[in-house]
Amino acid sequence: MHNKWNYTQPSPERRQAAADLAEKIGMSTIMADLLIRRGIKTESAAKRFFRPMLNELIDPFLMNDMDVAVDRLNDAMGRKERIMVYGDYDVDGCTAVALVYRFLQQFYSNIEYYIPDRYDEGYGVSIKGIDHAAEAGVKLIIVLDCGIKAVDEIAYAKEKGIDFIICDHHVPDDRMPPAVAILNPKRPDSTYPFHDLSGCGVGFKLMQAFAKNNGIPFSRLIPLLDLCAVSIAADIVPVIGENRTLAFHGLKQLNQNPSVGLKAIIEVCQLTGRDLTMSDIVFKIGPRINASGRMQNGKEAVDLLVERDFEKALYEAGQMNEQNERRKDIDKQMTEEANRIVEKLEGQNHQASIVLYDRDWKKGVVGIVASRLTEIYFRPTVVLTIIDGMATGSARSVAGFDVYDAIKSCRDLLENFGGHTYAAGLTLKVENLPLFKERFQHYVEMHITPEQTQAILDIEEMIDFKDINKRLHADLKKLAPHGPGNPKPLFCTRNVYDYGTSKVVGRQQEHIKLELVDSKSSNVMNGIAFGQSAAARYIKSKRSFDIVYTIEENAYKRGEVQLQIEDIKPSED
Repeated sequence: MHNKWNYTQPSPERRQAAADLAEKIGMSTIMADLLIRRGIKTESAAKRFFRPMLNELIDPFLMNDMDVAVDRLNDAMGRKERIMVYGDYDVDGCTAVALVYRFLQQFYSNIEYYIPDRYDEGYGVSIKGIDHAAEAGVKLIIVLDCGIKAVDEIAYAKEKGIDFIICDHHVPDDRMPPAVAILNPKRPDSTYPFHDLSGCGVGFKLMQAFAKNNGIPFSRLIPLLDLCAVSIAADIVPVIGENRTLAFHGLKQLNQNPSVGLKAIIEVCQLTGRDLTMSDIVFKIGPRINASGRMQNGKEAVDLLVERDFEKALYEAGQMNEQNERRKDIDKQMTEEANRIVEKLEGQNHQASIVLYDRDWKKGVVGIVASRLTEIYFRPTVVLTIIDGMATGSARSVAGFDVYDAIKSCRDLLENFGGHTYAAGLTLKVENLPLFKERFQHYVEMHITPEQTQAILDIEEMIDFKDINKRLHADLKKLAPHGPGNPKPLFCTRNVYDYGTSKVVGRQQEHIKLELVDSKSSNVMNGIAFGQSAAARYIKSKRSFDIVYTIEENAYKRGEVQLQIEDIKPSED
């Protein structure tokens, strides 16, 4: 009930463009306008959007250093050198390691994988990991979803005779590590046309280039696309361009023929038999893979993702599920503690950011707590714990604000940092915390806009209930997969009424199950409004109200359309 509704009326020119496009593609003007909003203005562009083709993937050799990386990998195999695939402990890192390891293992046996321990080694390339590699006789390390900041560590590895190929997508620092090849579409000198690949996506491009160079059919890579889809959804990278193609075909693989490990996770999540979406990955599959790295060691997640025996995978997925349940308990407790601290801070509503730390908080869960606080307070948030005398943790941001740049502005106070626009990690000395908090707060105050500190619902179309039918719903499915850059369209209908049967539901009576009519048709629409039971009294008062919603399929009545209502406001507002 506290969201700002944002809607821009289409111009007469855009209405005409939508009508013209609708006629050409045989869809409603509503669908045509949704496409135009996404920059798709022609019939051919619409066809490519609806059916992205794998043969239209970008040539991997357009990425800087790709030829060098493939040559070094070929040399390692030719000389029978031991290769290590090394990755971060989150979903993106674990899927990336599983993808590269599984593909190369088909052609080469002298290979192992390694995931650093979050608590013992911390984020990224570690000295302990390099020492382990040296003892194992490793001569080449392919590092995935990290490594772009590991200047000293990779220099140390070089002294030990170990070469590095970096496959990363995080923003590089001014100094680049002394690696043999650095594959990163965010390099300042990048020649690659698409800059928003996930870490797993960069690993996929390396395997695509390796296959192309060695005459291996592209079809051998297709079974690995489910891992790409999981990484793209879980790492919240834009679902546009090449990511959309990888996610589209990755979801197809996940639904039709998932790898053994993912199939086990799907069963444990009780998603078997459902048409899986990016939301299922974000809210069900991803958190279970992440739980391994948060609670124990991410290597267990990779063990599962490369497993070939389904019964063993099912057992491992069950263990991972238990870890996720423990993670949820800790997450809830820490979020409640953090909320109490925020509520006690004087004038918190007037502060542009939140910086909290507690030495008893679990390192693997601080990122989730930062996300929760960002959602509640709409402020860029940093949550830290104390490990071995150092403050370490995660930052999360609000839409449109670059938290990585905010942290970078305090780099002289930091021991280490890295990340993206909306999520970053950092480590600093405990004595620097007060000054960091002050400087971070000042940067945010100077750069954030008022619009970025409130919840905004971007409404794409104003429609009536008579516009909603099975054909529109079927057409809307073609806009998937959804994510940043291609969100599920939000619709608004004004002047709707309770049909007389709406009721509060849920274990704690927190949701509303609605049956609604509007003033322009006799259609009765079913809807669900999660967490909005406070609006129930107004709804039952027989007065009209406006709703913002997405159009979904009823999970319990296949083929039946249901509105998922995001916000409710009295019509007079």
